[in-house]
Amino acid sequence: MEKLIAQIKQGKVWPFPGGIHPPGQKTISTAQAITRLPLPDKLVVPLKQHIGANGKLLVEKGQQVLKGQALTKPVANWSVPIHAPTSGVITDICQMPSAHPSALPELSVIIEPDGQDNWCTLTPVPSPNLLSHDQLIDIIHDRGIAGMGGAGFPTYIKADSRKAIEYLIVNAVECEPYITADDVLMREHAAGIIAGIEIMQQLLTPTLTIVGIEDNKPEAIAAMQAAAEHNDKIIIQTVPTIYPSGGEKQLIKLLTNKEVPSGGIPADIGVLVQNVGTLFAVNQAVFEGKPLIERVITVTGNTIHNPGNVWALLGTEIKHLLDCQGFSPVPQQRVVMGGPMMGFTLPTVRIGVVKTTNCILAPDHDELAEPGPEKACIRCSACADACPASLLPQQLQWFAKSKEYDKLKEHNLFDCIECGACAYVCPSEIPLVQYYRVAKVEIKEQQAEQVKAERAKERFELRKQRLEREQEARQNRHKRKPAAEKSADEKQKIADALARVKNKPAKDDDKSAVAAAIARAKAKKQSQDTELEPDNSEVALERAARKEQARKYKEQKAASDDAPAQQDDKKSAVAAAIARAKAKKAAAIDSEPTAPVDDKNAAVAAAVARAKAKKAAATDNEPTAPADDKKAAVAAAIARAKAKKTAQAEQATSVENYDAESEATATTPADDKKAAVAAAIARAKAKKAVQAEQATSEENADAESETTATTPADDKKAAVAAAIARAKAKKAAQAESDENSDAENEAAATSPADDKKAAVAAAIARAKAKKAAQAESDENSDAESEAAATSPADDKKAAVAAAIARAKAKKAAQAEQAASVEDDDSESKLASTAINETVNAEDKPKQTAQDKKKAAIAAAIARAKAKKLQQEGSDK
Repeated sequence: MEKLIAQIKQGKVWPFPGGIHPPGQKTISTAQAITRLPLPDKLVVPLKQHIGANGKLLVEKGQQVLKGQALTKPVANWSVPIHAPTSGVITDICQMPSAHPSALPELSVIIEPDGQDNWCTLTPVPSPNLLSHDQLIDIIHDRGIAGMGGAGFPTYIKADSRKAIEYLIVNAVECEPYITADDVLMREHAAGIIAGIEIMQQLLTPTLTIVGIEDNKPEAIAAMQAAAEHNDKIIIQTVPTIYPSGGEKQLIKLLTNKEVPSGGIPADIGVLVQNVGTLFAVNQAVFEGKPLIERVITVTGNTIHNPGNVWALLGTEIKHLLDCQGFSPVPQQRVVMGGPMMGFTLPTVRIGVVKTTNCILAPDHDELAEPGPEKACIRCSACADACPASLLPQQLQWFAKSKEYDKLKEHNLFDCIECGACAYVCPSEIPLVQYYRVAKVEIKEQQAEQVKAERAKERFELRKQRLEREQEARQNRHKRKPAAEKSADEKQKIADALARVKNKPAKDDDKSAVAAAIARAKAKKQSQDTELEPDNSEVALERAARKEQARKYKEQKAASDDAPAQQDDKKSAVAAAIARAKAKKAAAIDSEPTAPVDDKNAAVAAAVARAKAKKAAATDNEPTAPADDKKAAVAAAIARAKAKKTAQAEQATSVENYDAESEATATTPADDKKAAVAAAIARAKAKKAVQAEQATSEENADAESETTATTPADDKKAAVAAAIARAKAKKAAQAESDENSDAENEAAATSPADDKKAAVAAAIARAKAKKAAQAESDENSDAESEAAATSPADDKKAAVAAAIARAKAKKAAQAEQAASVEDDDSESKLASTAINETVNAEDKPKQTAQDKKKAAIAAAIARAKAKKLQQEGSDK
């Protein structure tokens, strides 16, 4: 790069391909200085004078405006405002012919000048170096500066380039014939142009600024060199006079030997090009605060008597320019906007001047002859040799005529700068540039249509997708969402819960039904592999848990309300009733007024009876575990029935005992022997009753504890427990009846000869035995009937319970029979021992202790056997 800069500073230039040398015809308009025209009658200001979008209109018809007042406001990218060229009244806002070969109408503001030429408020900036980058860009944008040497590219876009700029090139070549606007502007306003260059240097910070001027403008070169002496980064470079050296790409090649790639812009290679007229407008916008409302225009041609350069307000009609410069038209006069190479013939002179207008040429027929008829191409290749862009003009013309737009793109049609060199040298007088212009317009229209079609297709696809989504949503609106995939832990928890539910014994049929329903639902869920069925297992388990919790709460509440009634089950109530009856009976027998007996034996019997009564009471008061509602109701009913029956039996027994005792007292003689026999019989009966009561109480307690520990929650086990209790109660009653019978027989066998006393004793014993048997039988029958009334209606369970009860009753009867035989022997021994003890108590004390020991052993054996049989029955 340093080598390139050194070469540039030495004045080296690099040639570009092609080019032609048409006659300049420049001296006609450079003979005098720039003049200022009088105000026209009206100004036609088009809203679009640049490349880009139109601005938003800020004024309306009939409004008074000042010079420099904004007429539009930029609202989009590449939008530049326009301003009122002078003060006046807006007479109309309408469509007017545009400055284009087609003269298509454009929206324009028509201003009638008031002659005052009053300015709006201006805001000049004397020291732009104190402003920031964005502030300078905003000033250039708001003042409406656009490119004045070519297509009218907005200047603020170039000045705000995001790419690094190495070279700032100022285009002062002005290579086209007849045009001298830039030449005279540099001669008279070189300092202003250099000031504009320095503002651009502040914005772009280029390494070097090169001002390219053709060597046919010596006065302009001298003026620019003198104005740029103080800035060593500005180089005034002289280039050879050749057309079209003023083209952007060609000038870059001349000054830097760099080539802009096809389809690219100069900024891609670090170069930016500005026209001298644009830079002067930037200077006025910043230092003077003036918007772009006028420019220098060359008015020349053989039909112009006073050719030269003038300051023309934007919007001034071409007719006014021609009239002011002495226009003398010829028949079929042509008026060209621009130079003879790149200009176009105006369809009318009522078109206003725009920002890109640099020349108005009014030639006669000799000066610019009309082209002849188009002839066939002779393939001389002169057009290809003259093309500065190294294109194939002949090939492009064929493709353009056949409208092969794809091939035109392949041959880089848009690299053509429309300089007209090919048409200038064509011997067949083919208007090649016109073909290219038409083809470019058609291609652009085709591309615009393609863009619209693509956008329409995109909108159609989006609409189609939206409709499909809506249809799918409507179809799936009533479908269930697929269940989310569960983790391994969740699956394991569900499996464990199901296992617990399946293995847990149900308390009633409702729970079994719930468990079965859950199991069936789970089986159905596992068998069906569908994404639309939800997994409600967790909800079902939670619902079952809530029901179970509510049921337990109800049970606890009922248990707290019926605690006194639920504390005794069937067995405890039976055992308590039997114990109370036995204890009271034994106490009554023990308290009979008999003859004097051995104080030691009586005290022992009384102590044993009291101990047994206390034990029975303690057992009766022992709390039991609460059962479910059904079992609690059965137990409570049995307990209440037995308690009532026991109270009645005790009352009847007390009355009978009182009567019997009174009778015995009245009829008992004073015979000591008979009294001793009666006392022995009473003691034997009391002892036997105590032993039977003890055995029965222990058996009942064992059965009760075992039943309480192992009682299940279902009805089947409750029925079995009830049957066992009934069998045991019946067995106890039978044992007591047998004991009373044996006592009577023994008393009858060992009684004295006095028949009356023996009969009294026998009557008392029979009455007591009969009463006890009757009371026990009634208790058992009442308990059975109540239990039967409250038992479940399930026939299968009732049959099983009945079978188990019958088997256990039969087994208990066999065991009881065997125990009765042993008890009979023990009782006989105890009775004879008691009689012998009465006769000779002091002589045989050892024999009495031995008999007691044997009786205790026999009772223990009987209890063990009964317990074993009961255990075997429960296991079965």
